Amino acid sequence: MTTTEARPTDRKPPQLVDMSWDPITRIIGNLGIYTKIDFANREVVECHSTSSLFRGYSVFMKGKDPRDAGFITSRICGICGDNHTTCSDYAQQMAYGVKPPPLAEHIVNLGEAAEYMFDHTIFQDNLVFVDFCEAMVKATNPGVLARAERTEAPRGEIHGYRTIADIMKAFNPFEGEVYKEALKVSRVTREMFCLMEGRHVHPSTLYPGGVGTMPQPTVFTDYLSRLMRVIDFVKKAVAMNDDVFDFFYEALPGYEEVGRRRTLLGCWGAFQDPKVVDYRYETMNTWGKAMYVTPGIIVDGELVTNNLVDINLGLRIMLGSSYYEDWVNEDPFVTHDPLGNPVDMRHPWNQTTVPVPQKRDFDDKYSWVMSPRWLDQRTGDHLALDTGGGPLARLWSTALSGLVDTPYIKATGHSVRISLPKGESLPETTLEWRIPQWSNTIERDRARPYFVAYAAAMALQFLEEAMGMVRAGETKVFENYEVPDEAIGCGFHEAVRGVLSHHLVIKDKKIANYHPYPPTPWNASPRDMYGTPGPYEDAVQGQPIFEENGPDDFKGVDIMRTVRSFDPCLPCGVHMYVGKGKTLTTLHSPTYGANHG
Repeated sequence: MTTTEARPTDRKPPQLVDMSWDPITRIIGNLGIYTKIDFANREVVECHSTSSLFRGYSVFMKGKDPRDAGFITSRICGICGDNHTTCSDYAQQMAYGVKPPPLAEHIVNLGEAAEYMFDHTIFQDNLVFVDFCEAMVKATNPGVLARAERTEAPRGEIHGYRTIADIMKAFNPFEGEVYKEALKVSRVTREMFCLMEGRHVHPSTLYPGGVGTMPQPTVFTDYLSRLMRVIDFVKKAVAMNDDVFDFFYEALPGYEEVGRRRTLLGCWGAFQDPKVVDYRYETMNTWGKAMYVTPGIIVDGELVTNNLVDINLGLRIMLGSSYYEDWVNEDPFVTHDPLGNPVDMRHPWNQTTVPVPQKRDFDDKYSWVMSPRWLDQRTGDHLALDTGGGPLARLWSTALSGLVDTPYIKATGHSVRISLPKGESLPETTLEWRIPQWSNTIERDRARPYFVAYAAAMALQFLEEAMGMVRAGETKVFENYEVPDEAIGCGFHEAVRGVLSHHLVIKDKKIANYHPYPPTPWNASPRDMYGTPGPYEDAVQGQPIFEENGPDDFKGVDIMRTVRSFDPCLPCGVHMYVGKGKTLTTLHSPTYGANHG
């Protein structure tokens, strides 16, 4: 971990204690976090991320009719199933050589925008902020709560709360005003979603080639009326988040180190531009850069590439600590991409999934999650990219690329400006998300409400363009196609919590190979064959502990804030080991002079 300030040299003899959180229940697997915590020096010294569930979609997709792929892969997740359907349709459209009509693209974009607004709101306000609410802070950092009660909220004229503690109280589960209002907003945004995609969360009107949504004017006006009802909530949410997170930096010096890791972010892009996209692999770089969320890979603050062809070719699925048999000695499904570039055996197009169940061993195999990595051709490093919970990578990549320039969104090269119209009580507002100093817990969480605003702003543009088409009589929403005997395809999209890709190989009109890679394998991956830890492990391991409780009543709030900042699907079923822990050993610190005196 890179520190922002020098660690004290007068370190105490370590007091190492084993502590675990297992399971953190998720839709796509059971997450467990196993740590060793040094309570003498208040830091996590070791972390392992495990998944105890094998699902095997890549196994039972083989032999299926490829046209069923979107409906089947939607069931990968009970929260963001529509993201899978959308991404699967993108991959199929490449394989079939079909381009949906422009109005269909706007309908898909409107559905996905509603999904981002729904999911980010319910996650941030009803799950993440339980860890920042008055009740939790009182139990873990009473000194911080006392300071919050004395601290005026800088943006109170926007959100209406006088002190930071007042905001924290509004986050209290089941009772807080914001907690309850967010549930109402999530209902409205889910209705918006269903207007476009038919059913939440497994859409009934999304197909390769277009949509089954009837493009009547009332469909769009009903969406717009609901969007305008939540616009002011979005503005208030950004202000409240900024107030609380700025306060934490001030109240707990050094808190930037919580969940901090090297800036290694991946974004696969979202919101297709109907005027540019044709789903051909040969033009993927062009239509990828035309997306309204720009794809990109960021390493140490530098945009390495925003070319989807380069992003695709760099994908590597690694083993190491995973319960699988290697496939590198098998025959490849794909040797070269449509541009003639060689395709690696560890690429998803060539992956074969052979599970090998065994006992968990943190020195060997300990997780059902594989280890997706991206090969940086400049250095030869296999990078353990993370998604920043989704919004951090999306905003960072879009900002650095500087390509998005719409009436509502402007990427500046160092920030993203988001313009929202006048709502019921608040005036027209321009928000600006700026590239932060760190990729850490607070900045992952801070980016989330900004991206809700981003999705709302883009929805306004999609509505205007879609309604213009309907008024002009352009109401076609589906293009027919034939399934080829042999083909390959890849879809790139952003699930709510980050990068999502589907890779498809068709032979004899059936699926010969299919591999979906959602954000969770990237973020929750275990140590790979080179010993590189996954993002959860890397972010937790080495972070300081600011909770005031000791081992006997430790709640692990800093650790949980870090894990949740990645939006690990829906971590609402956390079961904490509440014993006193197991003392492993007490040793002298290896720093100079520790053994003297």
